[in-house]
Amino acid sequence: MPIDLPPYRPPSEAFSVLIRATRGCTHNRCGFCSMYKHMRFERRPLQEIIDDIVTASMYAGNRTTLFIGDSNSLVLKTEDLIKILDAIYANFPKMKRVTSYARAKTIAKGKTVEELKELHKHGLSRLHIGLETGDDELLQLINKGATSADMIEGGKKVVESGISLCFYVMPGLGGRQYSKQHAEGTANVIKQVNPDFIRIRTFQPIPGTPIWDLIEKGEITLLTPEETLQEEYELIKRLEVTSNYVSDHLLNYPVWDNGPKQLDGNLPEDKEKLLSLIENTLKAIKEDPIVKAHYERHRLMREFRGQTGTL
Repeated sequence: MPIDLPPYRPPSEAFSVLIRATRGCTHNRCGFCSMYKHMRFERRPLQEIIDDIVTASMYAGNRTTLFIGDSNSLVLKTEDLIKILDAIYANFPKMKRVTSYARAKTIAKGKTVEELKELHKHGLSRLHIGLETGDDELLQLINKGATSADMIEGGKKVVESGISLCFYVMPGLGGRQYSKQHAEGTANVIKQVNPDFIRIRTFQPIPGTPIWDLIEKGEITLLTPEETLQEEYELIKRLEVTSNYVSDHLLNYPVWDNGPKQLDGNLPEDKEKLLSLIENTLKAIKEDPIVKAHYERHRLMREFRGQTGTL
């Protein structure tokens, strides 16, 4: 019997078994996103999920990592999530890590720390949460359906439970108009939560989304590569956390260190190194036409992929 696979997963789950617990997104109104617009949100029947777990184990029973989709599995009842987790570990004897997407507001308003601790006890290893920005004005503009307070409350609950937390941040999301407050507000939320991972997903507009219309109207001006890197600099310099900073997506602008390089590091120990890499990159773009041309090509590639929906 065919397995109902989730259409999206984080890059870090590229080699993970994929199991679908829900279809679509509970919110599905974010102004920058086109991911689940073609489908209605549904909770899959528990037995269907368990049947898929059993079937997947027949083909990939030796895998050690598994991702639960779609966008907000924590909307399910805790007792059902426990049954799903128990089925995963029963059918995958070598399983070491089980992760899922989640919404911070769902956790803030719908899960207790005790429930999250119970999920962790049953093997939920990590939650991937889209913070995007910590600025309330920008959160409202993109119709995120959550406030910075929701992000902080939900994030703190995850951290307290022992589940690893990965926050996703979108440099450039508010363009030039919101760049300063975007960096400041995002740093403020991250500092209060102290997630295990800060993953960078540089904003690229997609035709048909509300934020695309704002750009077309001139209400948001897209950042250049240099301005995007400067915004990352402003974010990092404000961070006082013990987190892994990871820029693991094709569309992120790299830093230049005798060639393009992914901007990764452990905070706080690598903070000055990350800032120095950005400073040196901005200098290289300004002074070296070959380097500047590289970033212009990267910008055009991002634009093409955004307009063709191949992000």
